[in-house]
Amino acid sequence: MKDKQKNIFFKGKSSYTQQIVGGFLLIIFIGAMLLMLPISSRERTWTSFMNAFFTATSATCVTGLIVYDTFTHWSIFGQLVIITMVQIGGIGFMSILTMLSFVVKRKIGLHERQLMVQTSGMLHLAGAVRLVRRIFVGSLIIEGIGTVFLAIRFVPKMGFLTGIYNAAFLSVSAFNNAGIDLMGRYEPFSSLTLFADDLLVILTVSVLIILGGIGFIVWDDVLKHRLAFNKYELHTKIVLVTSGFLMLLGWLLFFVFERRGGLMGQPLSQQILQSFFYSVTLRTAGFVTFSPNHLSESGALLTLILMFIGASSGSTGGGIKVTTFAILVLSAISSARQRRHIVIFKRQIDNETVKQASAMLITYVAVVLGMTLILTMIEPYSMKESLFETISAITTVGLSLGITPAHGLFAQLVVTLLMFIGRIGFLTLIIALSGKYQEPPIERVTEKILIG
Repeated sequence: MKDKQKNIFFKGKSSYTQQIVGGFLLIIFIGAMLLMLPISSRERTWTSFMNAFFTATSATCVTGLIVYDTFTHWSIFGQLVIITMVQIGGIGFMSILTMLSFVVKRKIGLHERQLMVQTSGMLHLAGAVRLVRRIFVGSLIIEGIGTVFLAIRFVPKMGFLTGIYNAAFLSVSAFNNAGIDLMGRYEPFSSLTLFADDLLVILTVSVLIILGGIGFIVWDDVLKHRLAFNKYELHTKIVLVTSGFLMLLGWLLFFVFERRGGLMGQPLSQQILQSFFYSVTLRTAGFVTFSPNHLSESGALLTLILMFIGASSGSTGGGIKVTTFAILVLSAISSARQRRHIVIFKRQIDNETVKQASAMLITYVAVVLGMTLILTMIEPYSMKESLFETISAITTVGLSLGITPAHGLFAQLVVTLLMFIGRIGFLTLIIALSGKYQEPPIERVTEKILIG
C-alpha cells in the first residue's frame, strides 16, 4: 500500500537511503555556513570554509576530531552550533523532525515512519513513532541527569552559570559519544586530563557513553522487559553480552598493558579507574585522561581493535558494531566445528545477516587500508599516526595522535569523507549512490572452491 500523504520533509522519488544521506549532508552544510561566520569565532573573524566544514562534519557525525580547540577558537554561539549538531547527529535528524511534527500536531505518514526505521536502526515498522518519542525524551532525561552530576563538580570550580553550561555541553557530548568538550579553558586539547582522578566526573561520563552506545532498540527492550533477560530480543541479548565482555576484557588488558605505560607512576586506584574509562571511551567516544601518544605499543594496538569494533547498531556510536563482531566470531566458531548454522541463545542466525557482517568487515578493512595508504603518501605521517587517524575517523571515535590540526587540504577531505562514511555506514552510502539492485531471475549452478 502506497503512502499518499504529502511529505513535507522530503520530496521526489529518491530512496529512503538517499534521503538519509541527503539529510545529513544538509545539516553539515548548514552547520558549516554558520561556523564560518565571525559571530561563531571567539576572535570575531571569518573561519575558512574547509575548517568549518570539517568541524561541522565531525560534530554531526559525532566523531570529535577537531582542527581547533573548541573552547579557545569558538565563541558561545559557535559552541552552541557545534553541540546542536552533535545532538542532531547523535539521535538522528528524523527523531528531531518527528518531535517537531508532534509540536505542530501533524500526522506522521508512512514515508516518515520508514525513514525513522532507517535512521534509528529499528528492526520493525510497528511502534516506530512511540520508539522515536522515547528516544527523544529519554535522551533529554539522561543528558539532564548527567548535567546535574557533572555540575556538582563544575559549579564550585567554574561558577554557577559557567559550571552548568560546561556540564550540559559535556553531558550531551558524552551521551552522543562525540568526544567534544570545553576543557580547553584550562589547556587546549586537554580533554579530561585534569579530571583523571575525579571519580564523579569519570564515572558520570562513562555511564553516559555506555547508555548512548548500547543503542535505542536495546533501551526499548530493557524498559519493556526490565530484568527478564530471557524475554529480551536476540539483538538485545547479543549487544549486552558482547558489550559487557568487551568492556571487562578491555578494562583488564588496559590495566595490564598501561601499568608500565601511560599509567605508570599513578596510584593503583587511579590506574584501575582510568583503565575502566579507557575501555569504555575508546570504543565509541574518544575522551582521554592522558595523551594517546603515551600509550604503550600493546595499548595502542588494543585501542585500534576496540575503536574498530565500536558500539551497538542503532546507537550514537560507530565502528563495525558489536553485533557484527559477535556474528563474525560465531561464524568462525561454527565453521571450525563444521556446523551449517549459527545458533545462539537457542536462535538461528540467518545467512543474510552473516553475509552482511562479512561485507561490513571487508569494506571497512579495505577503506581503512586504502585511506591509510593515501594519508601516508600525501602527508609526512608515520604509518601508526595515519592508521590511528583513519580508524578513529571511520569509527567516529575522534581519537588522534595530534596530527588532526596539521592536515593539509587533501588530508582534511579524506578524513572528512571517512567521518561521514562512519556515521552513515559504508553499505548505506553504496546503496544510496548505486540505487536498488534487481536480482536476475536465474538460478546459477552451485560449485565449491578451496578455502584456507
